[in-house]
Amino acid sequence: MGYSVGQVAGFAGVTVRTLHHYDDIGLLVPGERSHAGHRRYGDEDLDRLQQILFYRELGFPLDEVAALLDDPDADPRAHLRRQHELLTARIEKLQKMAAAVEHAMEARTMGINLTPEERFEVFGDKDPEQYAEEAEQRWGGTEAYAESQRRAARYTKDDWKRMQDEVRNWGERYDALMAAGDPPTSRAAMDLAEEHRQHICGWFYDCPYEMHLGLAEMYVADERFKAFYDSMRPGLAEHLRDAITANAARHTS
Repeated sequence: MGYSVGQVAGFAGVTVRTLHHYDDIGLLVPGERSHAGHRRYGDEDLDRLQQILFYRELGFPLDEVAALLDDPDADPRAHLRRQHELLTARIEKLQKMAAAVEHAMEARTMGINLTPEERFEVFGDKDPEQYAEEAEQRWGGTEAYAESQRRAARYTKDDWKRMQDEVRNWGERYDALMAAGDPPTSRAAMDLAEEHRQHICGWFYDCPYEMHLGLAEMYVADERFKAFYDSMRPGLAEHLRDAITANAARHTS
């Protein structure tokens, strides 16, 4: 007498209502009925249901599933190729969404991991995360931002002091270079620009030359960055921008 609708629903992991609907629209009409008129499914019905669920899992609408199973002229391979393209595009989109969510989660759980006393000792009365919210809004979805947050969360007080010493030393040498009248296109200026890029790569995130060029423009356009570099020597921000541009050109040409 075959299988009841309840048994088939249990086998297939679908609801009884779904099987009733498939019967109503002619997609899966059980081959038998009991004496009381109840649906009974045979082996051929189960084979057809398996095919239906396969196509449904791939995202095919029910009318296309019916066409694939009942139309002798339908080409299952053509349908599958089209669905494969759609699924591949969907997978790529979901992967990007998952990466963005992962970056956001990382960014919200990481930061400068120092005690209040250590922060004061390293940064004085300056807040190192003063622009953290703005940075998250501008770059929060990027891998560079997430990597920067990951690294910053691991740094100790001594790491931050060593980083500041490197910046201070670099600034003193750049000041001396400008005092000597070296142009941004000089080898010495380009070497310091490259050292600047390597400092970012070493402490924060991978900074290819194209990204470094974008940062260089920001150092001049954003008054806060300009003030930081010009505090080392007036005009240093623009000189550095031009040196970064020259350095990128010599490494990428």
